[in-house]
Amino acid sequence: MQNNMKSCGFNILIIAIVLFFVNCGRSSGEIDGPIAPTDRVISFSGMDWIVRTTNNKTAGPGPNLFSDSDKNVWLDTEGRLHLKIRQEGGQWYCAGITAKKSMGYGKYVFYIGSDINQLDRNVVAGLFTYLNDEEEIDIEFSKWSVAENQNAQFASQPSEIVGNKKRFDIAPGLGQTVHSFDWQEQHIAFQSSYRASVGADVVLQHWLYKGKHVPKAKNEKLKLNLWLFKGQMPSDFKDQTIIIDSVRFVKQ
Repeated sequence: MQNNMKSCGFNILIIAIVLFFVNCGRSSGEIDGPIAPTDRVISFSGMDWIVRTTNNKTAGPGPNLFSDSDKNVWLDTEGRLHLKIRQEGGQWYCAGITAKKSMGYGKYVFYIGSDINQLDRNVVAGLFTYLNDEEEIDIEFSKWSVAENQNAQFASQPSEIVGNKKRFDIAPGLGQTVHSFDWQEQHIAFQSSYRASVGADVVLQHWLYKGKHVPKAKNEKLKLNLWLFKGQMPSDFKDQTIIIDSVRFVKQ
């Protein structure tokens, strides 16, 4: 009897130690957790990217659930990136990827192959560099849940400060659109354009930001994501997708 009690006590001790280490290893809910050996990595546009997952826990932005499933993030046979918000088991899962390498100052160019007008008003597509919430450069496509809103913006965070963002509209049916920001130490030059049928590039919007919140190059990372504003489901209850043909970076 005494031996059995000792054995039981020893087993309880082992279980307690295991639970301690399991709990210590759980995410604290930060926006982007540390890179782990088990993270899914994809190669897109000549760069390695970490596919985001929140392991069935909500996290910002949103808050939302992010999945690293190949049903949320994949490359097609032409090498184009698909980011998808999808519903499974009553839950909506968003998509995002982060470049493994920090690139710093230079020109970031994004070729978008799908019509952003097809995105639901509760959806946000982001193309951005990120260090923290106040050192972030954004190109975003969203109506921020208001159907009459313009559907695109350039921003240098914090965007709520007057003069730190530029809102504009992108019309439907333009084909591939091209968006860029040229980030230098003292300014950021944003531009959106499309290729007209005659072959000339047509500028949709251009904005030169020279305000007080131009981030300094540190260890920020380039990110691409597709998420739900305030964690709301799409108003049309449908899966949502954006196709990014390619991304290009030019060091200057």
